[in-house]
Amino acid sequence: CLDSKGEVHQFGSWKTDDCHSCSCDKNGIQCCSTFVSPSGYDEEKCESIFNKETCTYKVVEKDDHSKECPVHGWVG
Repeated sequence: CLDSKGEVHQFGSWKTDDCHSCSCDKNGIQCCSTFVSPSGYDEEKCESIFNKETCTYKVVEKDDHSKECPVHGWVG
């Protein structure tokens, strides 16, 4: 299977550098995200930061990243 970056993969499954889980078989390639995105937080005061090592988001105050913001929903 040929992925979106032009890399060839044998049949099977793998995790991408951008936190997607992919599988390849005779029907083609399928990928889905392995993380959920935050929603329902104060976007003027806060920002979401993605950690590629843990494949998770953290929502913190823009002016002070040591202070987390409340999140009211997650989208997968």
